[in-house]
Amino acid sequence: MFDLIQTAIPVFVLMLVVEAVSFYVLPDDEERGYERKDTATSITMGLGSVVVNIGWKLVVVAVYSAVYLLSPLAVDPTSPWVWVVLFFAEDFLYYWYHRTHHTVRVFWASHVVHHSSEYYNLSTALRQPWTPMTSLPYWLPLAAVGFPPWMILLQQSISLLYQFFIHTERVGRLWSPVELVMNTPSHHRVHHASNPGYLDKNYGGILIVWDRLFGTFEPEGERVVYGLTKNIGTYQPVKVAFHEFAAIARDLRHARTWRDRAGYLFRGPGWQPAPTHHPDPAWAGLGHDH
Repeated sequence: MFDLIQTAIPVFVLMLVVEAVSFYVLPDDEERGYERKDTATSITMGLGSVVVNIGWKLVVVAVYSAVYLLSPLAVDPTSPWVWVVLFFAEDFLYYWYHRTHHTVRVFWASHVVHHSSEYYNLSTALRQPWTPMTSLPYWLPLAAVGFPPWMILLQQSISLLYQFFIHTERVGRLWSPVELVMNTPSHHRVHHASNPGYLDKNYGGILIVWDRLFGTFEPEGERVVYGLTKNIGTYQPVKVAFHEFAAIARDLRHARTWRDRAGYLFRGPGWQPAPTHHPDPAWAGLGHDH
């Protein structure tokens, strides 16, 4: 099966070099640019993701194919309108995949890899998780309504290819009609921010219209601070890939109830159970260390 992303790797490398040189030739004190260790980690995460997906894509194709073959529906790949519908449907499903991977912690544990850099450049786009398994269910509806797996995977690749180019500080705001409809570098910078006012915003893939419709849009205003609200402070790829899964495991070990365990898995990142209230007056006045 044709893999657009793997075919585009030479283009990615070329654009990384061009962007890095641009920071040397035209430096900007407000832009973070590149840092050697950070970039090396991002590229390593990207290469690891390619290796993992060599095997995982076989599972994805098998599952998509099973659903497609069981469906009584089938689309006509030769119809231009079918491709138009696929474009909007895939982008809509991507929005919800992306949104839930920020708001459900066990999904965030996979996706957080992509947000772990404190820099924002084209290499950041390559910082991909090694645990893509949580994405599987989201595009199954497309197979169920008759889109063959090759069409689904091709449109996913087109979306990822587009998103590579919006991971840059070198491009400011674009023409207003473009900013209104499309996901742009400006919109996606907001998405990668750790500023409180920017958190959980701008989930779109190619289009920004879903964020505008569902109330998750935020325009770029104050200077973006990239990374996580609590940065991980490591360039070690294995720790970058699995640090949040390790944190979940620690929380589960210390959880006192099944309700708390479910909360640590399925509530948002940073969720904590309500503090225990002691009815005994002897506890009154005792403070809590934070």
